[in-house]
Amino acid sequence: MSDARFEDGGDKPLRLKALDADDLSVLSSLTQDAVFPATEMKWDRKARRFALLLNRFRWEDDANVKGARRQVERVQSVLAIEDVVNVQTQGVQPLDPDTVHALLSVAFEAGEDGTGRVVLTLSGDGAIGVDVEALEVVLRDVTRPYIAPSRKVPQHD
Repeated sequence: MSDARFEDGGDKPLRLKALDADDLSVLSSLTQDAVFPATEMKWDRKARRFALLLNRFRWEDDANVKGARRQVERVQSVLAIEDVVNVQTQGVQPLDPDTVHALLSVAFEAGEDGTGRVVLTLSGDGAIGVDVEALEVVLRDVTRPYIAPSRKVPQHD
């Protein structure tokens, strides 16, 4: 058995931008259950960017999976938050190569004059708070999809 090929689905890689809370809820639904090692998050202070390299479950491919036309897939994606002024974490060890986090949701808490905080909620009571001057979050697939190692759709209680 071989891994899925990007051409198999006829899909194109995602490249989406969120500029308001409604847009961000779409990105949140597409990144739910994404996993990433703690070492794959980076805050570039000079560029004012916080980014995660995610192994994202392809929720947008759900219809093909349910139709049994192919197995469930993941794809590596970059979730980049722009105009970052500060990053705080809770329950996250950024330099631990053995820790893998699961992303549950991405939300925006608005502040004054367009500022606010992007909150990345992780499983196990972890969270990342990213203070921004303006909301701009980009989700971009950077690899071809591959068959999910678990071969299962993520389930929640």
